[in-house]
Amino acid sequence: MTITALDSRTALVLIDLQKGIVRLPTAHPADAVVSKAAELAAAFRKQGLPVVLVHVTFAADGGDALKPRADHPRPPMTLPADFADFAEELQLQDSDIVVTKHHWSAFYGTDLELHLRRRGITGIVLGGISTSVGVESTAREAHDRAFNVTIASDALTDLHLPSHEHSLTQIFPRLAEVGTTEEILAVLAANHLQPA
Repeated sequence: MTITALDSRTALVLIDLQKGIVRLPTAHPADAVVSKAAELAAAFRKQGLPVVLVHVTFAADGGDALKPRADHPRPPMTLPADFADFAEELQLQDSDIVVTKHHWSAFYGTDLELHLRRRGITGIVLGGISTSVGVESTAREAHDRAFNVTIASDALTDLHLPSHEHSLTQIFPRLAEVGTTEEILAVLAANHLQPA
């Protein structure tokens, strides 16, 4: 697993690093994941590259949540008022793109692709929670849309370690280049960005 290059027009897309999710019991400490994501966000902003912060939330009546029979049943619940607020360490900026989703993928039912295409983005770096759900779903759809995908392996985690490891070792290598935050930052710093 290594990063060979990033496109010159690459966006950082961070999935569900929000207060209501980072408080969940994850396979790796969520604060470490958020810290790595924040490092990436700062570096992308410094390079003038887009940072996309994606969060998930639902209407009070749950009417905008998908309810397929195959999905795990969700008990009725009231979300905390800060459920969808981004983790403070990400330091949301006015220049950041905020995408609100209502299901797993950041592409499904959102304007994410519109934001990326209009900015000439050809590649994305992904991180977030959870690896096997929101991040993997987004990676699959990005790949299907011909974006070059890079996965920040230490800027993501899952609620279940086996699910995280399966995505990281079996699924992502077929869809993306996979490497650490340090490797991605090194490519950015060295300016080894590939023309779109």
